[in-house]
Amino acid sequence: MLKLAASIMCANQIELYNELKKLEEAKIDLLHCDVMDGIFVNNLAMGPYVLEAIKKYTNIPLDIHLATVNPEKYIKMYGYLKPEYISFHIEASENVERDISLLREYGIKPALAISPETPVEKIEKYLSMVDMILMMTVDPGFAGQKFRYEVLDKIDKLNEMLKKGAKRPEIEVDGCINSITMEHLKNRNVDIYVLGTSALFNNNGISFKDKATKLRA
Repeated sequence: MLKLAASIMCANQIELYNELKKLEEAKIDLLHCDVMDGIFVNNLAMGPYVLEAIKKYTNIPLDIHLATVNPEKYIKMYGYLKPEYISFHIEASENVERDISLLREYGIKPALAISPETPVEKIEKYLSMVDMILMMTVDPGFAGQKFRYEVLDKIDKLNEMLKKGAKRPEIEVDGCINSITMEHLKNRNVDIYVLGTSALFNNNGISFKDKATKLRA
């Protein structure tokens, strides 16, 4: 069964407590939390104390995405939160195996993120070491971008690679995920769909619960 992750930086930050309660009612599986350093991407978000407060007021597990340079630094900074996953970018890590091992030491499921331009072959040797692959379907950093359809071929290649291994990490997709783009993804063994402004937080008068039910159908 597919899982839905809510991109919490797209929520109404002034009404965040109420947004969290509505996401719980919608049985959202994960809270996708983007951490951005202004270096790897030209944007800033979300500090550890912000995520600490979010975790305090919800039972939805956290899925932290590090869009940062020096993942080791940020793993140490956020590790105490004990999220379900922390993903870091293959493009940003100087020592991928070290960063994966560090996440294991914290008891966190390690995940590798990969940007649209990066060949999927770059992560092949690490597939057996991680619990999830985060396939970015837009450039990391900003909401509201158009879906990069060329990533579909990368997902197909990833699935071929995964057939060779005994362990299959989950596949998560993030970037302009909605009912239209999900049609292109539903037969590609995607496990987790990150929902942002285009599918969930768009203030169109439909409840989170009804949106989630429709996307799961």
